[in-house]
Amino acid sequence: MNKRFLLSAAVKTAVLAAAVLGLGLAVDRPGAEPAAVDDIDRASDHCTVILVGKNASTDGSTMTTHAADCGSCDWTWAKIPARDNKPGTVRKVYHVGQMTTVPPSQGSKWDPAHMDDTGLTLPEPAHTYGYMRGVFGYMNDRQLAMGESTIGNVRKLSNNTPTPKTDITSLTLLAMERCTTAREAVQFMGGLAETYGYGKVDGGEMLAVADPNEVWVFEIMPVGPLWTPESGKPGAVWCAQRVPDDHVSVCPNESRIGEVDLADKDNFLGSAHMVELAVEQKLYDPASGKPFNWKRAFSPSNGSAKSSNGRISRMWRFFDLVAPSQKFKVDLENMDFPFSVKPDKKLSPADVMALTRDKSEGTPFDPVQGIRGGPYGNPNYWGGTRLIAVRNAEYTSLTQCRANLPDAVGGIVWLAWGSQDTACYMPFYAGITAMPKSFAIGDHWEFNRASARWAFDYVDFHTQPVYREAIKDVRKARLEHEDGAFAKIAETDKAAAALWAKSPKKAVELLTKFSVENADRVVAAWWELGDRLLVRYNHFGFYNSETRRRERVQAQDALWPKAVRSIDVWTAPDLPANR
Repeated sequence: MNKRFLLSAAVKTAVLAAAVLGLGLAVDRPGAEPAAVDDIDRASDHCTVILVGKNASTDGSTMTTHAADCGSCDWTWAKIPARDNKPGTVRKVYHVGQMTTVPPSQGSKWDPAHMDDTGLTLPEPAHTYGYMRGVFGYMNDRQLAMGESTIGNVRKLSNNTPTPKTDITSLTLLAMERCTTAREAVQFMGGLAETYGYGKVDGGEMLAVADPNEVWVFEIMPVGPLWTPESGKPGAVWCAQRVPDDHVSVCPNESRIGEVDLADKDNFLGSAHMVELAVEQKLYDPASGKPFNWKRAFSPSNGSAKSSNGRISRMWRFFDLVAPSQKFKVDLENMDFPFSVKPDKKLSPADVMALTRDKSEGTPFDPVQGIRGGPYGNPNYWGGTRLIAVRNAEYTSLTQCRANLPDAVGGIVWLAWGSQDTACYMPFYAGITAMPKSFAIGDHWEFNRASARWAFDYVDFHTQPVYREAIKDVRKARLEHEDGAFAKIAETDKAAAALWAKSPKKAVELLTKFSVENADRVVAAWWELGDRLLVRYNHFGFYNSETRRRERVQAQDALWPKAVRSIDVWTAPDLPANR
């Protein structure tokens, strides 16, 4: 070996870093991580929720989103029918873990045999509403809508014992069955959790709770492992704040409610004992002279987008996107962001969908800067930045609640399977009585062409290797089917509303037919798209079916071959090409 290459490993590393920096590449430099808070049960980085007030939207609808992105959760969806219940009928309450999955051969996670019976039964009301259910309840027949984000809590409040009888999933399902407005649902869920205890499978959680007129941020925590019903104390602590009608807000797995004024019942609801509990647990000192702050007491988190190298950048990114005129700084502590903001422009459903697909392009945390995206500019390779859009989503939902239409027509859940960038939103009206059969089939561990979700993973899988080119085909298909659905919504609204005045049953049949047939077309189109991508970009080539010619798909970024050459010089100096 030539002696000039006999460098120590340390020197090689240093020179390699200098060479990469000399090319202008982005290197992930260790920075100041958010200060550790040892007594916090941290939330996982799953689920981003966006909330839009009715006067902040272009069409007067309230909107919420939910990205179910644990990467291994049950993804099936169903429409739970409304029921008329006989006097004396009771409902069993089960614990349902968010991440629980069951092999398809053994049935469904929703079978009673696979759920944890808490022993609690509740009297059924005379009528329970129908609703759409995924991991949680998302929208019922009365346009009550929800989205979820785990936020974590101070560790001493955690209660993983069997004593509490409710969890975040069961609360959403019970509220869907029994409530008609967001305000009612917030009070119902909080009261139920206080009475019967909250925890076991969940800690600090946030729900976006909406109806056609209001949007609320609802946050709930356990109260510690020693709680018992016999104590006479509430078994949960909760707080809810209303998003102003002309504002938008976000929850990226962090508590969002700050100072609380329970006397202002138009904008705040919550546990009467929240301050008392915080004082008792030494989480708040009234003698400090500082006002009580919900998130700083029960679920504090330190750091900013900048200090975390993008790990907690979703807060900053959302506010920078919706209100760029306010120039939110990248080093602003996440805890110091406002609860909500008036957007620079009103948001349409398409705008909100675009927000759910955001990958921080053009920001300091861009996942394709330098060579992070590989030769084909793939934003899903780099894992250092936690993006709003992620590569491991089960699905993303967007709910719309509209006051100018009958509930069955006014409510829409837009559902997109899999990773947001390769998915397509499909609309489902609140009044539908069924969902496509393919939505109830499949899981991560067994490929199944009868499953709608696998159609989107199929496209996603064939998009990743040659991302910069293949994503163009996906966007073209999405333009056809997603925009096509938008175009059909107005005429379907009009026809269904007119029919509703004469025959609600026929209106529901129309809505169900439209929603299911549209979804079936999209699923079929995505299977076909996956087949086309497989052929078109096979062997990293470009197979043109029209000319029957094959071309090489070249790396689009000139920086990539330069980076490879630079690194080769230092890692393989004996190769003839590097001498």
